[in-house]
Amino acid sequence: MGRIAARFARVEPRLRAGRLVLGLLSDLPRKNCRTIAERAGESSPHGMQHLLCRAVWDADAVRDDVREYVVEHLRDDAAVLVVDETGDVKEGTGTVGVQRQYTGTAGRIENSQVAVYLVYAGARGHAAVDRELYVPRSWTCDPDRCRAAGLGEDTVFATEPELARVMIERFLDAGHEVGWVTADEVYGGNPKSRTALEERGIGYVLAVACSAEVPTGAGTFRAGVLARKVPKRAWQKLSAGRSAHLRLDHAGSRRVGRDLGAVAWALLARDHSRLLCSLHAGGRQEGARHHRWSAWGARGTGLPAETPQILPSAVDRRFPPLRPEGALRGL
Repeated sequence: MGRIAARFARVEPRLRAGRLVLGLLSDLPRKNCRTIAERAGESSPHGMQHLLCRAVWDADAVRDDVREYVVEHLRDDAAVLVVDETGDVKEGTGTVGVQRQYTGTAGRIENSQVAVYLVYAGARGHAAVDRELYVPRSWTCDPDRCRAAGLGEDTVFATEPELARVMIERFLDAGHEVGWVTADEVYGGNPKSRTALEERGIGYVLAVACSAEVPTGAGTFRAGVLARKVPKRAWQKLSAGRSAHLRLDHAGSRRVGRDLGAVAWALLARDHSRLLCSLHAGGRQEGARHHRWSAWGARGTGLPAETPQILPSAVDRRFPPLRPEGALRGL
């Protein structure tokens, strides 16, 4: 807490923030302002609510402090950034960003608030380093509603992939480096997300939907069709690092890009469900890491020679044992 103490204008909210953090880290079965206040010995939730709604403190500066703290303690040259969204089921219509929408927390469409998170994952552990609230069009098209909820006049609609791109760029602009970015098909299906990473020279492993069209030597196929065409003998078992909860099969890949580093499509499987990933090996045009392409996987296909180690590790960190709700949605 000493690291973020200067972000609070008064001592009272700073002390209460410490109690809030302890409550969030506790084993309380249900965590909200009321239960955390009770744990902290407070007679009502009003103080915690005041901290989160009206007290003066710099939330973005605290976010940056937390990011620096995480990278300092978990620094890993081969770290991966994990992007995922999660939702909180809400009652009523007053909570910022709430509407009926899909949330992985409930596994269905519910009245909920959704946020996108960025997690730094390495060999020493993983932790969230950024967050952005998803504000639907139903809100951004209603200035009076936004104003009543305390949103700024400059609030504009942004998709979840756009929010993810903002957070990744913020992380990189802070001077930090990662080996890969990985996410599910919500982000892998967005061409601008992939292009932005390629322009920064950042590798990625991004899932795409079964309806995505994939170029191959035999023509262009929908991902779902392509997965069904791969014969059983073409699959190879891969170890997904030290984590025993995840094993992958690999059934080949195809290089489809050339200008901004090595780009490929990799077909994977987990527990009998197929996953098509868009794979970018990273590197810029100038000073790029030169990857040697080799026959690895199904006949006639190839990935960079080092991919047998890199790709399982990246996918494994995409699904760490502890993760935001909904991290496994789509597999």
